[in-house]
Amino acid sequence: MGSRQVSDWQGRNVTVAGLGVSGVSAARALAGLGARVTVVDGGSGGTHEARAAELAEAGVAVRLGDAETLPEGTDLVVTSPGWKPSSPLFAAAAAAGVDVVGDVEIAWLLRGPDAPPWLAITGTNGKTTTTRMLASILTAAGLRTAAIGNIGTPIIDVVLGDEPYDVLAVELSSYQLHWAPSLRAHSAAVLNLAPDHLDWHGSMEAYAADKGRIYEGNKVACVYNAADPATEELVRAADVEEGCRAIGFTLGTPGPSQLGVVEGILVDRAFVADRHKQAQELAEVADVNPPAPHNIANALAAAALARAFGVEPAAVRDGLRAFRPDAHRIEHVAEVEGVAYIDDSKATNTHAAEASLAAYEPIVWIAGGLAKGATFDELVTASAKRLRGVVLIGADRALIREALARHAPEVPVVDLERTDTGAMSAAVREAASLARPGDTVLLAPACASMDMFTNYNERGEAFAEAVRALADEHA
Repeated sequence: MGSRQVSDWQGRNVTVAGLGVSGVSAARALAGLGARVTVVDGGSGGTHEARAAELAEAGVAVRLGDAETLPEGTDLVVTSPGWKPSSPLFAAAAAAGVDVVGDVEIAWLLRGPDAPPWLAITGTNGKTTTTRMLASILTAAGLRTAAIGNIGTPIIDVVLGDEPYDVLAVELSSYQLHWAPSLRAHSAAVLNLAPDHLDWHGSMEAYAADKGRIYEGNKVACVYNAADPATEELVRAADVEEGCRAIGFTLGTPGPSQLGVVEGILVDRAFVADRHKQAQELAEVADVNPPAPHNIANALAAAALARAFGVEPAAVRDGLRAFRPDAHRIEHVAEVEGVAYIDDSKATNTHAAEASLAAYEPIVWIAGGLAKGATFDELVTASAKRLRGVVLIGADRALIREALARHAPEVPVVDLERTDTGAMSAAVREAASLARPGDTVLLAPACASMDMFTNYNERGEAFAEAVRALADEHA
């Protein structure tokens, strides 16, 4: 597509796929730049019609109930992240020789000449936490920044807004990267790679390739996970600017050009004068909240990107100390009768759940929901020795139950068939009966939530409410 000036949008016929947050943002922005915009969405009903009416006032045409037919005269399709590459609309676009891009691509093309550089983050898990940690560190360094992309304010709104930023911390999903061929970050990190969204990408190879796009054209640093060789392979495959370096992070002692941990200290052997002989202290493990292993890895990745941007060590420490994790991410809800109750409802896949389970023992594990095509043998094998008991909920709980029977037959399992609003309360009570003082009851479902709840936030709230009710009874 190449870089386009704002004037290039005048009179263009743009079709926006999807009436969600990013679709509405793209439609408004491009209409404001003079494009003739049509939004298509397969849905209908009150919410859709209300949004359509609002967009109509901004001069945007909306077609509801048909997401498959390409509007006549379209010369560019802008897609929302969730639309699969196999969607009929995109097949029609390909047949007509029309490009399909995403909101991140549009945002990148709309940047002005003095646009702030992007520090970009992707990975199967930890993206949002790491992006927000990075923004906290950059803020502590006195830089004007925002955490954007797959979180917060729509990325196009930030790029076209009046706020003058020095640098942006940008979380990017595999979906967004798939549709953003022009993106060239200052520095970028792939935190980890595990099977996820394979129904969307079609294969693990395609999923990994889309994640790897984040490294293309990097200027200063490609940050990878030394414990996850697949992330380093993506760096090797990337076409970067001359002088761009591969920077690893590890929970062990770092080698040259790595960040790691030495005796409870986060240290940098990458951005120092002599990386073969020097190590710069950045922060203590205790400065990371919470100091679970996978969260320390997130902190190291954020620190690596900040250091690539020239941030001083003290700002890394201050930014990590100031950071507060989002709700439902390894959140300590309460301690009842000597048992800790931890809400990690955000652990919506097996990789996230395994990281969460690795942070505690012994555990009574509450798991289950929509599996999204996942298998659970590796997760159960890795975590079996930590389990005091398991309480299963949700539509695909049988898949976890069968993996437990194969790899942890001695662990007691409670299988809850009910899916009504009281199911989580029942799960918490069953877990409490299995737990002993010193144990942790951990909600780390390893599954999506939409079989029983609106989203993982609602699932986490249901857990927290049930725990608080239990605490009140024992008060």
